[in-house]
Order: sequence, then C-alpha cells, then structure tokens
Amino acid sequence: MATASQSLFNMTVASDNAGGNQGLLMPKLQYRFRVNFLSFGTGATIELTKQVIDLNRPQISFEEITIPIYNSTLYLAGKHSWNELTINVRDDAQGSVSKLVGQQVQKQLDMVEQASAATGQDYKFQTNIEILDGGNGTAVPQVLETWECYGCYLKTANYGALNYGSNEIATIALTIRYDNAVQSPLTSGIGTNIGRILGGSTVTGIGSGQG
Repeated sequence: MATASQSLFNMTVASDNAGGNQGLLMPKLQYRFRVNFLSFGTGATIELTKQVIDLNRPQISFEEITIPIYNSTLYLAGKHSWNELTINVRDDAQGSVSKLVGQQVQKQLDMVEQASAATGQDYKFQTNIEILDGGNGTAVPQVLETWECYGCYLKTANYGALNYGSNEIATIALTIRYDNAVQSPLTSGIGTNIGRILGGSTVTGIGSGQG
C-alpha cells in the first residue's frame, strides 16, 4: 500500500521509464516578491519598495531578419530590445512615494528651471526584482531569483484619477525604460556565461575559433 508521500511523489509528468518520477517542482508564487530601487530619486527608497502593488517581469524580443532564397525563406535573430517595466504603487498619505517619484522626475528634468541632466548617469537608476520564498520575521526570506535591470529611467509617471464615488486607493503608475537586464544567481538564465558560438563551436576567449 502506497504511503501519502509516495502518492504525491507520483503526481507529475511521467518520465521515459516507469518508476522514474521525481515529484513536481515547487513553482514560484506571484505574490512573493519585492522591488528594490538603487539611486532612485535623492533619498532612501524603502517606502517605495513597501508601497509596490504589482509589476511585470522583464520581457525581451528580437527583431526578425528575413533572407529570401531560392524556393525558401530563412529567418535570423536581429537586434534585441527590452520591453518597458510597468510598476503600480500606492500613493501614501504622508506623500513619501510621490516625493520620491517627484525627485526622480526632477533629476531627469528640472521642471521649474527647465534644465535637463547633463548625462544619463546623472539620473539613471537600477531596479532589482526579487522573488522570495515566503519567509518573514525571524525566518529571513530567501531570494529565489533576482532580475537586475540596469540603466533605468522613468518614461512615464501617471498620478492616476480621483473619484468621489470610488472606494479605491490612490495609485501612481510608473513606466520604466531600461537598457539591459540579467538574472541572478548567474549560474543559469539570462546573463550566464555560456561562451560565444563561432562556426558551430563554443569559445570562451577572444581570438579562438575560426579566423
């Protein structure tokens, strides 16, 4: 007679050989996350982290290169681009979030003086999206995955609507454009050093492979 644990052990997709099941992998859960902002605005960003409602994880897409040939068409991957991040945050009564957002906007363009930043490094920030294991309090949460988004700036800051007939909270919708993103830990996923493929072979150093 199978025990309860053995029954759960078999609740997955069967492998090629009978008895080769290894159990179902625990999925990451959408609500176990936090977002950290580095060099955002001019002050501490912990209040912004605590007020996040939701966001989308990074999305990457490649342009398509079409090569028409005799009787067929080939397709190659062209230049890539990262889609924008959309982050919704609660607008707190103390104004902590709106103050931070306003500071970041001012870094990008001084609205009073109409003076812009001299270079991108004067206003760009980093956004780290961390997926957690559910720990809290004395059980410190463990980070399962981190998306590090580099070269960020606020593309839009939408301060939302107000409505006498609504019970909804006031929110600020942020659209963030960034230059690059990697996953960590860097042992797998985007950002892993798998070597450059040249002529069908993997090389790890400059000058290797075909000349």
